[in-house]
Amino acid sequence: MSDSDLDLALRMADTADAITLARFRAADLRVDRKPDRTPVTDADTAVEEALRALVTAERPGDAVLGEEEGGTVDGAARGWVLDPIDGTKNFSRGVPVWATLIGLTEHGTATVGVVSAPALGRRWWAAPGTGAWTRDAAGTRRIAVSGVSDLADAYVSTTDSRGLGLRWERLGAAVWETRAFGDFWQHCLVAEGAIDLAVDAGASPWDLAALVPLLREAGGRLTSLSGDEGFTGGDGLSSNGALHEAALHHLTP
Repeated sequence: MSDSDLDLALRMADTADAITLARFRAADLRVDRKPDRTPVTDADTAVEEALRALVTAERPGDAVLGEEEGGTVDGAARGWVLDPIDGTKNFSRGVPVWATLIGLTEHGTATVGVVSAPALGRRWWAAPGTGAWTRDAAGTRRIAVSGVSDLADAYVSTTDSRGLGLRWERLGAAVWETRAFGDFWQHCLVAEGAIDLAVDAGASPWDLAALVPLLREAGGRLTSLSGDEGFTGGDGLSSNGALHEAALHHLTP
């Protein structure tokens, strides 16, 4: 990883923002259904095409995995993991909580992450040794996870509790407060210390790869619900680190 990789990821986010903002709440937005019944818009496909073109032009030897066009980064020395719009349901309904997720992996480890949510006026990014950062209307600042160390004091979010069943009930009974901020946003809120835990019952690699560096550089942790490190476990738990094992105790099937 070099500084230029982070620079490229941020420029990719700029490209994505220009496309998504132009299509957000557009009267002629096209929304289709994929085989798994999840929505996909013309903005999703346009963003992924544009980001793949940038990788091809500037890092022609790098692998690419994207939500819309597939691919793989398995076994690749370097790979880009792309979610053109995380929160497509929100995007398609005019809700501003959605983002483009851009992750760089090296030998299977996520090293650079950029999360850009232009309708919220927010962006988060991280790279090894640089710390985790965010930008909003107040400016740019470095972020860090919370110092909450007792599960009874924890503020917890999930994307959809229906996929967790009794596990969510057990965790919810053990914590101070629960909400459903959902998708990328809840993990970013953990990274900046606004909440303490975030749970995804189901998550693909493109949902998590960009978030791993952000949580790590902010002092937190992201694993599967079984405690496996990385972004390929099929689900996710992010935390401030101090609460991770206690949360896993309630979430492990």
